[in-house]
Amino acid sequence: MLLYYVRHGDPTYNPDQLTPLGRRQAEAIGHRVTQHGLDEIYVSSSNRAKETAMPACEMLKMQPVELDWTNEHYAWEQLSVIDANGRFTWGFSEPKVRNLFASEEIARLRFEWYKHPFFEGTQFEAGIKRIQKETYAFLKTQGYVWDPERGGYTAEFPNEKRIAMFAHQGFGLAFLSVLMNIPYPQFCVHFDMSHSDLTVIDFEEMNGLVVPKMLMLSNDSHLYRDGLPTRYHNKIYI
Repeated sequence: MLLYYVRHGDPTYNPDQLTPLGRRQAEAIGHRVTQHGLDEIYVSSSNRAKETAMPACEMLKMQPVELDWTNEHYAWEQLSVIDANGRFTWGFSEPKVRNLFASEEIARLRFEWYKHPFFEGTQFEAGIKRIQKETYAFLKTQGYVWDPERGGYTAEFPNEKRIAMFAHQGFGLAFLSVLMNIPYPQFCVHFDMSHSDLTVIDFEEMNGLVVPKMLMLSNDSHLYRDGLPTRYHNKIYI
């Protein structure tokens, strides 16, 4: 199985929708992910994710399956913090938390990083465990069952499907960290994704065990092809 993870296009968050640029990005990624066909399309319940998935759905004449648990609203409630200016921001964007995420003391805690005293009284543990539970349940419906002892997934019914999930950055970093079995702090310190970019995960089976392999992360070649700006979070040309 190949899993295509797509972050939504350039948005406005209030109202929740794509900008004109975001709609062009949605067209571009739609042409890309449908080139070899898709078997299933999943989408967050947010408007910006639905609008990003719409061109692909129209090209393939497919109805997306809505996954409300992927909506970034829930991750934001549990994985955000208050910054020095009194505003909410993602934990991985707040300097103090980001520095802690990168520290050796957090690295030593591995998958129990949220037991560090800094996170006492926060929703970080609940947030990660919620996404972990939902991720494992979703992958089970695809035929892959998490095996903690082996550090991978038992392939109960391996397949050659190509499935796409259109969702978010803040949720996606937690989702991919669970899927790839990489502690969340290390994942979101070292990896990221920009608007409409494509991440591809291969679920190749070897002797009944699947250890997901990331073939690409936040790839934006569709934007180059269509002559669209290739700006990371609308800040840096790459």
